Amino acid sequence: MGVTKVYIVYYSLHGHIESMAREIQKGANSVPDVEASLWQQVEADGFIYGFPSRFGVMAAQFKAFFDATDQIWATQAPAGKPAGIFWSTSFHGGGQELTALTAVTQLAHPPWHDICSYGYTFGEGMFEMEQVKGVSSYGAGTYAADRTQKPTDLELRQAFHHGKRVAQITKRLTN
Repeated sequence: MGVTKVYIVYYSLHGHIESMAREIQKGANSVPDVEASLWQQVEADGFIYGFPSRFGVMAAQFKAFFDATDQIWATQAPAGKPAGIFWSTSFHGGGQELTALTAVTQLAHPPWHDICSYGYTFGEGMFEMEQVKGVSSYGAGTYAADRTQKPTDLELRQAFHHGKRVAQITKRLTN
């Protein structure tokens, strides 16, 4: 068995998505024989994309990234490779789940990826009601609030779990 590669591709305006990306990378790298990197290359065996949300959709800057990949997906090089998503919104009404649902079209429309969410495998953290959090069965999320709030410990644990789960599925599919 060789090393399974997972690329975490993200755009971060105020550092929230970068924090989540780094924790997702740690989770993915916790799986034996998995190498997770924060890059934008199609040679990977799996992908995890992160971006802030604007009114329930991914930021235009990251949408432009997907729009510019037509030459890549025309070759079908990434076809069948698992992909997950993570995001940030300003507050609880900012479209946590809507962002995930609208982003799915970027993964499903071209012959790109097999969409990899983690459902409710995060366990109790999914149902914890004592703190505001960006937890969703579609992927890891966080609240940026007024840009001074950093991802909570629970959100970072969720990000770690997300990275680990995508890496495990990617490894299973490539070996």
